[in-house]
Amino acid sequence: MIRPLIISDCDEVLLHMVVPFKQWLDEDKSIDFALDSADFTHALRHRDSGAVLKPEEIWALLGGFFDSEMHRQKPIKYAIESLNSLSKHADIVVLTNLMDDRNEARRQQLASFGLEVPVHCNQGPKGPALAKIIDDYKPNVALFIDDLANHHQSAGELLPNIWRLHMVGEPKLAPHIKAAPHAHERIDNWEKAMPWILNIMTTGKIAPNL
Repeated sequence: MIRPLIISDCDEVLLHMVVPFKQWLDEDKSIDFALDSADFTHALRHRDSGAVLKPEEIWALLGGFFDSEMHRQKPIKYAIESLNSLSKHADIVVLTNLMDDRNEARRQQLASFGLEVPVHCNQGPKGPALAKIIDDYKPNVALFIDDLANHHQSAGELLPNIWRLHMVGEPKLAPHIKAAPHAHERIDNWEKAMPWILNIMTTGKIAPNL
């Protein structure tokens, strides 16, 4: 049976990430993380010296967070309930930018909150991974949800006819993030997003090419 397909990111769409990451850096690493900027390359500073962390330091800390601190993450409001409700109308897949060896940890993490869905890991732009998932499912209509503009651009370049929803579910971060120009809509609240998503899933309309 051909069904609609929803492919959702995880961090800042389904689960809070930057706030627990900030708390961990504060408590364990003596690093300050300013959330009032979309430019993370200058947002992290060593507390003792005030020095900005280098990109390789940030990547190492992110790896450490996902190695040992995922228990700090909690669901975005209404995210789990919304996807479980949408599963009556569509297949649900999570596409998360983590290394492949963290796939099972992410799957179990989501399952612990009541969301049991296939999880795909990815590195880099998500367009190619999305294309493979779309090819596997062959849905009549597809929706991609992500918080990062570059992934919407990648998706739009390879798959112009899938719907793209830009969602930044962290209230402390959302006001500082510009709407992704390659997304069809920007909605940061699952409760508000549901009518828009349900309309797409039930009408089966193909997304217009932006």
